[in-house]
Amino acid sequence: MKLKYLRNVVTLELVREKCVGCGICPSVCPRGVLEMENRRAKIIDRDACMECGACAMNCSAKAILVKAGVGCASAVITGWLTGREPSCGCEESDSTGCCC
Repeated sequence: MKLKYLRNVVTLELVREKCVGCGICPSVCPRGVLEMENRRAKIIDRDACMECGACAMNCSAKAILVKAGVGCASAVITGWLTGREPSCGCEESDSTGCCC
Protein backbone atom coordinates (compact mmCIF):
# COMPACT_ATOMS: atom_id res chain seq x y z
CA MET A 1 0.00 0.00 0.00
CA LYS A 2 1.38 3.39 -0.99
CA LEU A 3 0.59 6.14 1.48
CA LYS A 4 -0.87 9.46 0.32
CA TYR A 5 -0.56 12.88 1.91
CA LEU A 6 -4.02 14.30 1.10
CA ARG A 7 -6.09 13.73 -2.03
CA ASN A 8 -6.74 16.51 -4.54
CA VAL A 9 -5.36 19.35 -2.39
CA VAL A 10 -1.69 19.51 -3.36
CA THR A 11 -0.47 22.82 -4.76
CA LEU A 12 2.11 21.13 -7.03
CA GLU A 13 2.09 22.32 -10.64
CA LEU A 14 4.42 21.49 -13.51
CA VAL A 15 4.74 23.57 -16.68
CA ARG A 16 6.22 20.91 -18.98
CA GLU A 17 6.94 23.44 -21.72
CA LYS A 18 9.43 25.17 -19.39
CA CYS A 19 11.18 21.94 -18.41
CA VAL A 20 14.77 21.72 -19.72
CA GLY A 21 15.08 18.00 -18.99
CA CYS A 22 17.85 18.16 -16.39
CA GLY A 23 16.32 15.30 -14.35
CA ILE A 24 16.98 16.86 -10.96
CA CYS A 25 13.36 16.98 -9.78
CA PRO A 26 12.78 13.20 -9.72
CA SER A 27 16.10 12.68 -7.95
CA VAL A 28 15.32 15.12 -5.11
CA CYS A 29 11.68 14.14 -4.60
CA PRO A 30 11.42 11.98 -1.47
CA ARG A 31 8.04 10.56 -2.52
CA GLY A 32 8.55 9.58 -6.17
CA VAL A 33 6.02 12.11 -7.43
CA LEU A 34 7.95 12.95 -10.60
CA GLU A 35 9.68 11.02 -13.37
CA MET A 36 11.29 11.85 -16.68
CA GLU A 37 9.45 11.07 -19.91
CA ASN A 38 10.74 12.08 -23.35
CA ARG A 39 13.32 14.39 -21.74
CA ARG A 40 10.72 16.26 -19.70
CA ALA A 41 9.54 15.96 -16.13
CA LYS A 42 6.14 14.42 -15.60
CA ILE A 43 3.97 14.23 -12.48
CA ILE A 44 3.12 10.56 -11.92
CA ASP A 45 1.58 10.63 -8.45
CA ARG A 46 0.43 14.14 -7.52
CA ASP A 47 -1.43 13.02 -4.39
CA ALA A 48 1.78 11.54 -2.96
CA CYS A 49 3.34 15.04 -2.86
CA MET A 50 3.90 16.34 0.66
CA GLU A 51 4.75 19.85 -0.55
CA CYS A 52 8.31 19.81 0.79
CA GLY A 53 9.41 22.05 -2.10
CA ALA A 54 12.60 20.16 -2.99
CA CYS A 55 11.60 19.87 -6.66
CA ALA A 56 10.74 23.55 -7.08
CA MET A 57 13.79 24.78 -5.15
CA ASN A 58 16.08 22.74 -7.42
CA CYS A 59 14.37 23.57 -10.73
CA SER A 60 16.58 26.07 -12.53
CA ALA A 61 13.95 26.47 -15.28
CA LYS A 62 11.23 27.42 -12.76
CA ALA A 63 8.98 24.79 -14.35
CA ILE A 64 7.69 23.53 -11.00
CA LEU A 65 5.49 25.48 -8.63
CA VAL A 66 4.48 24.34 -5.14
CA LYS A 67 3.55 26.14 -1.95
CA ALA A 68 6.28 24.63 0.19
CA GLY A 69 6.48 25.18 3.91
CA VAL A 70 2.82 24.63 4.66
CA GLY A 71 1.34 22.20 7.12
CA CYS A 72 2.63 19.25 9.05
CA ALA A 73 4.76 17.76 6.27
CA SER A 74 6.91 20.84 6.27
CA ALA A 75 7.13 20.77 10.07
CA VAL A 76 8.31 17.17 10.06
CA ILE A 77 10.98 17.86 7.43
CA THR A 78 12.16 20.99 9.26
CA GLY A 79 12.39 18.95 12.46
CA TRP A 80 14.55 16.35 10.72
CA LEU A 81 16.84 19.00 9.27
CA THR A 82 17.23 21.00 12.47
CA GLY A 83 17.16 18.13 14.95
CA ARG A 84 14.25 19.74 16.83
CA GLU A 85 10.73 18.58 17.56
CA PRO A 86 8.37 19.27 14.63
CA SER A 87 6.05 22.23 15.03
CA CYS A 88 3.58 23.37 12.41
CA GLY A 89 1.78 25.84 14.65
CA CYS A 90 -1.43 23.82 14.86
CA GLU A 91 -0.78 22.85 18.46
CA GLU A 92 -1.92 26.35 19.45
CA SER A 93 -5.41 25.59 18.17
CA ASP A 94 -5.44 21.95 19.22
CA SER A 95 -4.12 20.94 22.62
CA THR A 96 -2.95 17.58 21.30
CA GLY A 97 -0.98 19.05 18.39
CA CYS A 98 -0.78 17.31 15.07
CA CYS A 99 2.96 16.93 14.63
CA CYS A 100 4.24 15.95 18.03
